[in-house]
Amino acid sequence: MNRFESWLASTDLSVTVKEFPQGTRTAVDAARAVGCDVGQIVKSLVFVAGGKPVVALVSGANRLDEKRLAAVAGEPVVKADADTARTATGYAIGGVPPFGHTTDVPVFMDRELLEHRVVWAAAGRPDSVFEIEPERLRELSNAVVMDLK
Repeated sequence: MNRFESWLASTDLSVTVKEFPQGTRTAVDAARAVGCDVGQIVKSLVFVAGGKPVVALVSGANRLDEKRLAAVAGEPVVKADADTARTATGYAIGGVPPFGHTTDVPVFMDRELLEHRVVWAAAGRPDSVFEIEPERLRELSNAVVMDLK
């Protein structure tokens, strides 16, 4: 059981982590493993805005528009390096979950994710994901919803 799964076990969120030995590191890998559309995969992208980390939740089918993220973050953004991402969230790039981070990181969610009945997000390792309704994802991650693509 990894740190995210241990954290989930201490909550009453009723989120079930599923492991896929073939890997879920990329959106395409995750969609193939789960058997869903790549648009249903949630990419948790860690950026730095004005020296502070932020997380953007974006559909696996889309590219993040960094200018839109910068506008809502209030500062220009740059992609976080591996150490910064791990320090801010507690997880390595490729396995960053949308919530349950080790620090209080602002989360921004692309509106398009709300168009799906369910989405799949990383569960703390590059071979594990969990299924969640998009509105519940927004609630649990305390995300600000906006157009990010």
